[in-house]
Amino acid sequence: MASIAHARTARATARAHLGLLGLLLAAAALAWLLTRERMLAMDAGPGTDPGTPSFFVVSWIVMMAAMMFPSIAPMVLTFAFIQRRRLERGAMHGIVPRWTFIAGYLVTWTAFGLLAYGLFVGVRSLSIPAIAWNRGGPYLAGAVLVAAAGYQLTPAKDACLRRCRGTLDFLMTQWRDGSPGALRMGIVHGAWCVGCCWALMAALFALGLMSLTWMILIAALIAIEKLLPSKLLANRSVAIVLLILALGVMLAPRDMPGLTVPGSPAAAPAMHSMGMHSMGTAGKPSSR
Repeated sequence: MASIAHARTARATARAHLGLLGLLLAAAALAWLLTRERMLAMDAGPGTDPGTPSFFVVSWIVMMAAMMFPSIAPMVLTFAFIQRRRLERGAMHGIVPRWTFIAGYLVTWTAFGLLAYGLFVGVRSLSIPAIAWNRGGPYLAGAVLVAAAGYQLTPAKDACLRRCRGTLDFLMTQWRDGSPGALRMGIVHGAWCVGCCWALMAALFALGLMSLTWMILIAALIAIEKLLPSKLLANRSVAIVLLILALGVMLAPRDMPGLTVPGSPAAAPAMHSMGMHSMGTAGKPSSR
């Protein structure tokens, strides 16, 4: 009888995990659709004006959900598993919604997004002629990509990635009960994730923040280094891809598939619809 009860419990746990995974992936798919609606025809290439703070924050949160939910699925599933086991042993009085943990994760990424927004808009507002696209712009974008590739090889990257991939170790050392505890764990995990992925997000800014193509590529690189069994292979593969992109941006930007060159005919519709200009040129700010 005990074995039958154990088997039923295992099946119920498996169904719960599959349901949670399905919800995460469905939320990510919905976020991609919303991101597409917000970003459609807005890619003016590297240096595109990200819009007003309110527009950016909403777009950033939706974009983070689209890009990150698949890669944090193992952490969320492990969180749900530990919570269920603690509840069965009487160590907890009730289930905390998994979305509380996810909300904490998004809080950290939102804070990072606002810092990145401030830095990006601040530099863009200076209208430095030397970094205009027809002068040093491609080399600046390429340098950001090279720096992102270099960060892949640093001890800081390795430490952050190890904690992002070590779901059980992270939760066992950081566990706190209740909704405030779940929110805190999400914030802390988000901080390690920011430490792991901030350079890849900088690469997204360099390639074109409003580009769905580059969002998908960066999301894929994040998923590869978090989910591929070999951490070393994943890390080095991402670094190589970033270096290849850097060379393409610096040496042959017009020949790079998916890259919208600022000032080109492909960028014109976005620049016209948003009332903005590309990096290094003067223009009125967006009214979004």
